[in-house]
Order: sequence, then C-alpha cells, then structure tokens
Amino acid sequence: SQSPKVLGLQARACNCHCFLLIRHVQASQRTIALIAEMIHTASLVHDDVIDDASSRRGKHTVNKIWGEKKAVLAGDLILSAASIALARIGNTTVISILTQVIEDLVRGEFLQLGSKENENERFAHYLEKTFKKTASLIANSCKAVSVLGCPDPVVHEIAYQYGKNIGIAFQLIDDVLDFTSCSDQMGKPTSADLKLGLATGPVLFACQQFPEMNAMIMRRFSLPGDVDRARQYVLQSDGVQQTTYLAQQYCHEAIREISKLRPSPERDALIQLSEIVLTRDK
Repeated sequence: SQSPKVLGLQARACNCHCFLLIRHVQASQRTIALIAEMIHTASLVHDDVIDDASSRRGKHTVNKIWGEKKAVLAGDLILSAASIALARIGNTTVISILTQVIEDLVRGEFLQLGSKENENERFAHYLEKTFKKTASLIANSCKAVSVLGCPDPVVHEIAYQYGKNIGIAFQLIDDVLDFTSCSDQMGKPTSADLKLGLATGPVLFACQQFPEMNAMIMRRFSLPGDVDRARQYVLQSDGVQQTTYLAQQYCHEAIREISKLRPSPERDALIQLSEIVLTRDK
C-alpha cells in the first residue's frame, strides 16, 4: 500500500509549511499511518467476506483459509487495535477525523450493495461510493497528519483535498484496470467488478453510448453471458478513456491543492505521486 508513504510525505510537507525548519515526522504522525493501514486492512478482510472472494493480490483471502466467521472477527480485532492506538494519541480532533473514516467505509459498502434506477443519479452514486470506500481513508488520514503538525486550518483543508482527489483518481484507475489488465498482473480475475454485479466508471460511460446495457446494469449482470457482453461493450466504447480522463482531472485538482503549500522536496514528491497514480498498471 502507498498510503504510509503519502502520509509521511504529507506530514513533512505540512510541518515544513508551518514551521520552516521542522521537517521530521512526529511519532504521533507516524502512528496515523499505522492506524490508516490497520483500518484499511480490516476493511479489506471484511470486503472479501461480503464479496465471497477467494483471492486478493494473488494470495488466498482470510475467509478462504479460515472461513467467514473467523474473518469477520479478525477484521473486528484489527479495528479494535486501531481504535486503541487512536485513543492513545489523545487528540480529540484526530479521533473524530479518523472515526469518520470507519463510518464512511460502512456507508460506502451499503451504497455498493444498492443501485440507482435513474441513469442520471447513477454516476453521482458511483462517485459517492468511491469517495466513501476509498478516498475518505486517505483524505481524512492526510488531514489528521496535518492537524498534528500544523495549527493552520487552511493547511488541514489542503491536506484533505489532496487526499480526497488522489484517492478518487486511484480508484478510477483501479476500475479501468479491471478491464484493461490481465488477471496475473492484478492478482485477481479481471472483470471482477462485473462478476460482482458492479457498474463502475467504464461501464457507466459505455452505457451512454450503448443504452442496451441499461437492462444488464439493472439486473447486476446476473444472466449467463451478461459479464462477457458488458465487457465487450465497454471495450468497444470509449468508457476506459473517459474514466482515465476523469482520473486525470482529479489528479490535476490534487496537484493544484498541494501546490498551495510552501515548496519542499516532500511537496514535490506528493505532486509526482499523483502522476504515478495515473500510470500504474497493477
């Protein structure tokens, strides 16, 4: 995961912005990276139970090896350890920022379980789900790190906006790779989202060109042949290009935000990182 790297850089960039000579990462800021990883890991363990997934990044999932009940409990245990570490930091603002992430993860999962009949609402629903399930973690972790390093609320908002935009762009590219990458690169079967009944960005864009996809989206690609047909429609459309272009717009917004900070090697690394998000292939 890239998030500890992002948070370390964010910490240094914010510390440098507010206190010119202080560049080192505080212990409490490092703990935020640890907590963010634990919340992320717990959510993946639970996600795999919900999706009944047997592999992740080419390895067997917890539920595949130990069963659903133990996987649910394992996710809960990791979350409780994260909560203890969070309480030990002893900053109530930071506690409320990071507990928001846990709420967003659950609400995002609920959004993913539902679907919108109205085409116009569908894309907003997808982006809200993407924010809650992926971007909220990085946005609020970046904000928490900045709160611990800098008293200026303007900087907290810059950190949050950077994390939010990078997080959404990351997930959009992930959704593209589900169509363009081969399964051994991703460590999971391609078209995994379609098989789960999920209409991601490339599908929603393709649906604008091929309205006959609507029925498939509504039945969550449940009929035999739906997954393959939907995949073909997406590859015939410019859904992949449009989703990639949307990710670029989010990355440019992230760069615009972080560029408001005082120049530092760490700030420039965060700018570079937003470009790497767009070019990854797994």
